[in-house]
Amino acid sequence: MIDEHAIEALLDESRLFPPTPEFAARATLNDPEIYARAEADPTAFWGEVAQELTWSRPWDTTLTWEPPFARWFEGGRLNASVNCLDRHLGTATQNKVAIHWEGEPGDERTLTYRQLWREVCKFANVLKGLGVQKGDRVTVYMPLVPELVITCLACARIGAAHSVVFGGFSADALADRLQDSQSKVVVTADGGHRRGGVVPLKRAVDSALERSPSVEKVVVLERVGHQLAPAHMQAGRDAWWHDLMDGASAECPAEEMDAEDLLFILYTSGSTGKPKGIAHSTAGYLLGCYATTKWVFDLKPEDVYWCTADVGWITGHSYVIYGPLSNGATQVIYEGAPDYPAKDRFWALIEKYGVSIFYTATTAIRAFMKWGEEYPRAHDLTTLRLLGSVGEPINPEAWMWYREIIGGDRCPIVDTWWQTETGHIMISPLPGLVAAKPGSATRPLPGILADVVDANGVSVPPGGGGYLVLTHPWPGMLRTLYGDPERFKETYWSRFPGIYFTGDGAKRDKDGYLWILGRVDDVMNVSGHRLSTMEVESALVDHPAVAEAAVIGKKHDLKGEVPVAFVTVKQGVTADNNLADKLKEHVVKKIGAIARPDSIVFTAELPKTRSGKIMRRLLRDVAESRTLGDTTTLADPAVVASLREKHEANEG
Repeated sequence: MIDEHAIEALLDESRLFPPTPEFAARATLNDPEIYARAEADPTAFWGEVAQELTWSRPWDTTLTWEPPFARWFEGGRLNASVNCLDRHLGTATQNKVAIHWEGEPGDERTLTYRQLWREVCKFANVLKGLGVQKGDRVTVYMPLVPELVITCLACARIGAAHSVVFGGFSADALADRLQDSQSKVVVTADGGHRRGGVVPLKRAVDSALERSPSVEKVVVLERVGHQLAPAHMQAGRDAWWHDLMDGASAECPAEEMDAEDLLFILYTSGSTGKPKGIAHSTAGYLLGCYATTKWVFDLKPEDVYWCTADVGWITGHSYVIYGPLSNGATQVIYEGAPDYPAKDRFWALIEKYGVSIFYTATTAIRAFMKWGEEYPRAHDLTTLRLLGSVGEPINPEAWMWYREIIGGDRCPIVDTWWQTETGHIMISPLPGLVAAKPGSATRPLPGILADVVDANGVSVPPGGGGYLVLTHPWPGMLRTLYGDPERFKETYWSRFPGIYFTGDGAKRDKDGYLWILGRVDDVMNVSGHRLSTMEVESALVDHPAVAEAAVIGKKHDLKGEVPVAFVTVKQGVTADNNLADKLKEHVVKKIGAIARPDSIVFTAELPKTRSGKIMRRLLRDVAESRTLGDTTTLADPAVVASLREKHEANEG
């Protein structure tokens, strides 16, 4: 068991876990001078690292910076698919396992790099046969199967941008993303497995396409077959994956892409109801993923690496597809839930495949703690040599449990901070160089310049807290918001001109280590995934019974935050538990299960200022049973007292 006194000792920010001499000696990066060299000239530093990629034409200019727009490696030409696959052909890596895949029901597939390359080339030819050309967008809405990876790399091969939509999102959420990206083709599956059930993906696609006129063709992978009613296949539009791949040529020369050509769009929640289409370019993003996978995870040729993220999120893009494959890694990909058929599924997979590097979400680690250490202790985890966490800050208790119970008190932990917008890891210990502190992401990686500033943009001294910002462009940064450059400038660059505002609060301790404190805008972090409060509010108000709604994120032991909704109903509507349940399901339909409100509090009025602005700050105080903040600007202070009574009754 974890020593409670040991945990208390961590809270003073002084407990250090330095790399062992043995680990440091073999580490990919173990020269401390790399930090100073990179900081002295970040642009030149990234130019040196970029030479490790495979280019069809070298670049002319490493960086052109016209705030807030950056162009990296102008004049250079390359292809992301080539860097993940072709460059391994003709080497020993071509016959190395690229993917050990396991489905939730227990079915398995193994693909070597050469086999993966063949499948990608074949599907690239399928896409071309469907009319997909360079610059088109292809939306991918699939379970976590090898075909998802194949589809993304096939798009990259022919110069089409992929837009992966998480399979847990609803038909309405999918339609929003299809409309914004103006996708030409959708690649999906009849369904996917989740906790013993089946998610009907094709059914959701059919519904979304009623409002998505840009889509011309749909490719459907048969994944669940007889376990679901037969998928509806519209003649002339829909085709089965296996039919299209049968006889497809495995010869597909890769398109030469400009360094700044669009590689993919990935939608993330913002502080308004409309999702933001994060646009990532080819060369800079690929370089960031390649380098950080190699450095942070100390990747070695003999490693078996496993990032548990779904490719529907940026972690899966960067650390399931582009980072590991460009490095020639062998990795595990698992389709299903960590607790199906039992709460030891992850540990059984680590034992089965001999996983040595394990990268998972902080929320998952807290769930593992809750389930009990008997599950990991029932399996041989001695192949593990490095652990990682992602999604949100990891609390010291979870850090210690992770190290001792999963890592056997021997594995370094890399606690990583980054965002969909940054493209790749930005702040993390280098495991062969930096002493870890439980709960701290430690320091920016070489070539990344970060700071903590006050409201005026002035750097705070050690011990101070403020806003986390990035003060110099980096290769993997988002280039814009798809179709909306003005929103890009307003969202990320207006608060501190010329400096990227992350939206996160942070503090810097006396040793210069960074501690991430979470969002400072109206975005919740639910199970490591960003969700806009406005998006959930819009879904609630869409229901005919709702007049007004306000949503906040409430702290949660396992999920980090959960949505709590305060709802005013229309005249004549009965506000009861039955309606609350209907509203929760309505949110699920509009957005997906991840957005389901944890609780709904009905109220005749919401706390507003005299000018009519809803005081969400006070709603957070109510939801978390805290002392109320300043109420002097409220039009009617009695509203908050009434809400507190109702919330306490709900909780009771």
